[in-house]
Amino acid sequence: MSAVPAPVTTSPEPASATLTLPILDLGPYLRQESGALQRLAGALRDALEHLGFFFIINHGVPQTLIDRVFAEAARFHALPMEDKMALQLSASNTGYLCLGQSRSRALTLDGHKKPNLNAAFFMKRNRTPDDPDVVSGKPLRGLNQWPANLPGYRDTLREYFATMEALGKRLLPLYAVALDLPPHHFEASFRAPQMTLRLSHDPLMDHEEHQYGLAPHTDSGFMTFLPQNTVPGLAICPAGSTWKEPPVLSGSFLVNAGDILRRWTNDRFLSTSHRVLHSSGPERYALPVSCDPNTDTVIECLPTCQGPDNPAKYPPVTYESYLLWFTSSNYHTDVAQPVAPRP
Repeated sequence: MSAVPAPVTTSPEPASATLTLPILDLGPYLRQESGALQRLAGALRDALEHLGFFFIINHGVPQTLIDRVFAEAARFHALPMEDKMALQLSASNTGYLCLGQSRSRALTLDGHKKPNLNAAFFMKRNRTPDDPDVVSGKPLRGLNQWPANLPGYRDTLREYFATMEALGKRLLPLYAVALDLPPHHFEASFRAPQMTLRLSHDPLMDHEEHQYGLAPHTDSGFMTFLPQNTVPGLAICPAGSTWKEPPVLSGSFLVNAGDILRRWTNDRFLSTSHRVLHSSGPERYALPVSCDPNTDTVIECLPTCQGPDNPAKYPPVTYESYLLWFTSSNYHTDVAQPVAPRP
């Protein structure tokens, strides 16, 4: 397969400073210490009402497991292109997305829709061919796709997926209490959450003006976890601010809210713009995991986020409907050829 030539270097606006972010220590909460739920929920509320991003530490996810997944990301993206293209992204958004094959079309944050210079492998919940949702062709319920010659790859990713699902579910009472709801409020909406593990690769690339690894965007869902990455490239743009890089915090996850949580809370919790621009240094890998509601969940304004002077701003919508629009807008594009990284 022929590759599109690398573009000429013209750097977009760089991040101007380091952004100070809240740090939420999950240790006392996970140990079920008295008062920890209420204290941490208050800190979560403050972070999401003002920034939309925060760090978590003492989260219980072994660093050895995170390191293994980073290693698997490097192994996968080092495969020959023909092996990766054999796993081209499915209608259920599982498999491989090559460089230049996505655009941030669902949003209009910077007015430019050039191809993203980011490659990724996507994994969803494990399903079997006889799964009723697979047999019936239910949207977003397809099978995962796996490379043929990477021993241990599938097992490591499944272990990480299950670990992050468990962490996401353990945080749900914090979100509920932060919104003045009973701790179990979100439990039914996350029986089998719509989760995505993305193994992203940002090779050393030349960028045209207004072109990025991932263009300025907000996430679609409820919460996204990003383990600490020592290779810079991510930048965040809080409302009324400039682009700023998050600091390095060893052993942490960076967590952010997405558009569905913002919609659910009537804009009370923020979904903040962020981007990736990697034009110098070593290869960059990232492991974002999204933890979102069951696709049949009806997203309508929470009772504690509306009132006579603050009516609901959005009509009810199922998460499935919203997610189908978002994925078709961003990932299934007219860009069919991979872009070549810098030699």
